[in-house]
Amino acid sequence: MTPTPALTIGIDFGTTNTVVAVTRSDGDVEVLRFSAPDGDLTAFRSTLGFQLLEERGRPPERIVEAGPWAIDAYVEDPLETRFIQSFKTFAASSAFTETVIDNRRYGFEDLLSAFLLRLRHHGGAAMGALPAQVIVGRPVTFAGGSDERLALERYETAFSRLGFTDIRYAYEPVGAAFFFARQLRSAATVLVADFGGGTSDFSIVRFEPGPDGLRSTALARSGVGVAGDAFDYRIIDRLVSPELGKGSEYRSFEKVLPIPQRYFAAFARWDQLALLRASRDMKDIRDIARNALEPEKLARLIEVLDDNHGYALYQSISRLKMDLSDAAAATFEFAAGSIHIQAEVARSDFEEWISPELAAIEKAVDEAIERSGLQAGEVDRIFLTGGTSFVPAVRHIFHRRFDPARIETGGEFESIASGLALIGLEADLDLWTQRRGPAGL
Repeated sequence: MTPTPALTIGIDFGTTNTVVAVTRSDGDVEVLRFSAPDGDLTAFRSTLGFQLLEERGRPPERIVEAGPWAIDAYVEDPLETRFIQSFKTFAASSAFTETVIDNRRYGFEDLLSAFLLRLRHHGGAAMGALPAQVIVGRPVTFAGGSDERLALERYETAFSRLGFTDIRYAYEPVGAAFFFARQLRSAATVLVADFGGGTSDFSIVRFEPGPDGLRSTALARSGVGVAGDAFDYRIIDRLVSPELGKGSEYRSFEKVLPIPQRYFAAFARWDQLALLRASRDMKDIRDIARNALEPEKLARLIEVLDDNHGYALYQSISRLKMDLSDAAAATFEFAAGSIHIQAEVARSDFEEWISPELAAIEKAVDEAIERSGLQAGEVDRIFLTGGTSFVPAVRHIFHRRFDPARIETGGEFESIASGLALIGLEADLDLWTQRRGPAGL
């Protein structure tokens, strides 16, 4: 049986995961599933792996993979696989021009193109004949850089290479709002809070019943370039970096100097950590290690970078965050190679560590409410989505401002892509989406 042709494809290209949804001619929305090695999934990890394969009698070949296949390649052969994660944080950064892999230069648009090609490949027949119209989610505020025009230029180049001719962009929380609106049976003003890996975005939309269904009016939006990745860094900075040499010293020409902090700032994002491994700083780190007052700590740092233990580290961080969402205390454990770091962590301590990010999120929520011209009590429904919405301290931000009975969660991984695809059914797409070019962004 031939599948019903897709009208619109919605792509939620996230810092951590990417989700794809399509609307059909009957108005239904379908989230695409990928047949991954460990089972079917809808949240396709936003990762790239460049694995070097060597076979006798043949020249070495670098194989490009994405998602769980890239992770498997890295786990199978970490020393011969260049693993890239969270590369969305490059998008709006003019400081990032390219990275070099096997003497080939990759700009952001090249990385995104490579990722999208593998995404399409693993999507199989469901993505074999993509429609001309695609609606791509974009954050309200890009993480890792402030040049949103540059980010969207890079997006445009990458998606055009896949053959798309009608490329539109919609704010990610607006996509989530459309997903949530499907359950509304009466007029409602909805605040959507979307917590991704790199950004926290907020949108307030008024939905009203009309002859053709719910009419939608955007009232306000705001965002901030901090979310789950920033929480990860706070944990690393407190628990891991001191065991890798942060705060220690080394000797240089009869002087005792502190270990440079920039080496540990790279742990703020996975992409920076991957770049540090391939940078000139590695020579300096090795030189410092030979003269360090606590050389065993620098040896651990070098092992983390040389042996590509970053993925295992971030898995340990994710487990701790999940455990602290359910319990008042949890055990952090990071074991990789010869490294073993363990510590007991109280939820109250974690909340203190992330207090600057919580304050920034609170400010952005208040900005959205203020820009809408409404009082908090005039917001009928609050929809929280994204993995970081599980963090109790994040939920408390909303419980302090709104009646808890009005707060709902769901579709943590699928809501944005589904909503983006549903936007494609709107009569006036220009109200909800933007194009690049003279008439657009």
